Amino acid sequence: MTIQTSLGRRSFLVGTAAATGGFSLAFSFPYAPAMAAEVQEVNAWVVIHPDDKVVIRIARSEMGQGTLTGLCQMVAEELECDWKKITTEYPTPGENVRRNRIWKNYSTGGSRGIRESNQYVREGGAAARMMLIAAAAAEWKVPAAECTAENSVVKHSSGKTLTYGHLASAAAKLEPPKEIPLKDPKDWKVIGKPIHRLDTLEKVNGKQMYGIDVKLPNMLTGAVKACPVRGGKLKSFDAAKVEKMPGVKKVVSIDGNAVVVVADTYWAARTALAALPVEWDVGKLGDVQQSDVVAMLKEGLTATETYIGNKVGDAKSAIDGAAKKVEATYAFPWQNHAPMEPLNATALWTADKCEVWTGTQNGEAALAAASEAADLPVAKCDVYKMMLGGGFGRRGRADYVRQAVLVAKQMPGTPVKLVWSREEDMQQGNYHPTTMCKMTGGLDKDGNLVGLHVRISGQSILASLAPQSLQNGMDPATFQGLMASGPEAAYGYNVPNLLIDHAMRNPHLMAGFWRGVNVNQNAVYMESFMDELAEAAGKDPLEFRLKLLKPKYAAVLKAACDKAGYGKPLPQGHFHGIAQVMGYGSYVAGVAEVSVNPDGVLKIHKITAATDPGYAVNPWLIERQVAGSFVYGLSAALYGEITVKNGVVEQTNFDSYNVMRMDEMPEVETVIVGSGGFWGGVGEPTIAVAAPSVLNAIYKATGKRVRELPLMNNELKKGA
Repeated sequence: MTIQTSLGRRSFLVGTAAATGGFSLAFSFPYAPAMAAEVQEVNAWVVIHPDDKVVIRIARSEMGQGTLTGLCQMVAEELECDWKKITTEYPTPGENVRRNRIWKNYSTGGSRGIRESNQYVREGGAAARMMLIAAAAAEWKVPAAECTAENSVVKHSSGKTLTYGHLASAAAKLEPPKEIPLKDPKDWKVIGKPIHRLDTLEKVNGKQMYGIDVKLPNMLTGAVKACPVRGGKLKSFDAAKVEKMPGVKKVVSIDGNAVVVVADTYWAARTALAALPVEWDVGKLGDVQQSDVVAMLKEGLTATETYIGNKVGDAKSAIDGAAKKVEATYAFPWQNHAPMEPLNATALWTADKCEVWTGTQNGEAALAAASEAADLPVAKCDVYKMMLGGGFGRRGRADYVRQAVLVAKQMPGTPVKLVWSREEDMQQGNYHPTTMCKMTGGLDKDGNLVGLHVRISGQSILASLAPQSLQNGMDPATFQGLMASGPEAAYGYNVPNLLIDHAMRNPHLMAGFWRGVNVNQNAVYMESFMDELAEAAGKDPLEFRLKLLKPKYAAVLKAACDKAGYGKPLPQGHFHGIAQVMGYGSYVAGVAEVSVNPDGVLKIHKITAATDPGYAVNPWLIERQVAGSFVYGLSAALYGEITVKNGVVEQTNFDSYNVMRMDEMPEVETVIVGSGGFWGGVGEPTIAVAAPSVLNAIYKATGKRVRELPLMNNELKKGA
């Protein structure tokens, strides 16, 4: 898709949805192209300084997952530059529009950073290398075929050398190559190697700047409060009660459902906001209770009208005629993203320009939101991307950017940093969707699975965020991980008779993309039930799975089990649980080792995870991603639950929405299979095996099935 620079605001908003989805700072702009003549842009991806420093431009967002380093490895591999002299910068989404979307997709989610951009970023590095070689060949008046490049130096077969810094100016004037051959993976020297992250040092020494750290001259800070019941409206507020409080500059309303106090400091703004008399119109949604939500989901489990995600054979007949029928119902709660850095954005609006500084997972969506809120064409707006203090899918939306611009628009020429409180973040989220699932399976007399019915009841993310993407009313994302068609649709299990359907039930809270998205609950349902089927069949859970699994799924599961010592003696009171999934292009499996003492105290000792992402760009990044995914996934399994009372989210901070502490974190061992031939994701797939592997191990330890999360609501107790 190409967006021309003359594109209007409305057209850009539509295009962005389809694709997705004059002040000096106290620090460097995230994207501030050097204008000095001696610094040369060889192409959109590569800028070279005379001292051979290489600036690699990365469009995807860095939020701790390591994408910045991984993508740089891919560019550097083909560029043949000196890794020790690499720095990075974010090109702005506005610049992307002006240059006909040369950096392509800015969305960072769905583990797409490397798996979807690997081709064109490598081509960017390769093209720059070819241009540098061509410039050297022209200077030496020799054929380019006689020249090679390595470590930021072009060398001729005669032994002559020229540095990239010397050649950059001439290379930048050359026509980019039309044919760009890429290296054979067997020749990779940077891709596949464990390399330290590029962003670690500044995080350690405190120089790293996040969106919440932005400081502009004469900047003010805003604190926001939206109607506590989603769908409600702002009825009235008495600004006069707080306008004379220390530091307060202005009290404004935005979008008909929120009020903002703008002050010299955040504390002054928040203090005044807390004292501001406000009335809300919540309507009938103020009567919604958690029990109403549960009843809605339960009703969907037996509904006759559903959306069918996959159908093979006749599952109902096969189950009815089976020698043994197995049933189980599971439930999965709403969960919040809860990033450590609260949502924030700094906006500066004038009649001719709107600029935003923020951490975002989708720079183009942020730009579109800024343009719409500013009532200015895209060409007059831009977004400067900052490092994210956590995203997990929440910063893929741009509602907080829109709010910041709407406030700044009421204070022309004054930069305003809008900061959400932790309470606002908890109660105004777009949460991991809540669902229930009824699993029904049929076994023949030999314990073979002959039929499987997966009935999902619950929320649709697309119905909340992008209803235009529904397919005849159906949300295909609901079946994520279960795949769309074929007899192996149930996470790679070959089932001769299969029915997977969805009774859509949408409560009033907004659903959103949460790290791992629908693979999370679908893995809990499928992998917990596979253990139940194995028990009913009188077979070991691993044996039962391997008989059903496709080869790539089976290979990863066996790799995890072999490394964990599955089937071998464990310390007394310790038990293993297993799970496997396929998501975001990768095959993953996990083996959890847990114990539950006589007092019911759960201890998760270790999780062994295997992953096959095809090509493993950086083993160190993968290991940390896997461990990080278990921090997030186990926190959700242990504590993650959002509930409502009188239409309002009951959880307001980490005292009521707990996360796992360091003493609860198990040892994590990662096995990277890396079979090659494809590009899979890393950040999200492994999170999905955390909960089901632990749940299956808990059953081994206690003889009791846990079919509803979070674990804190069960008899199990937290263990140190």
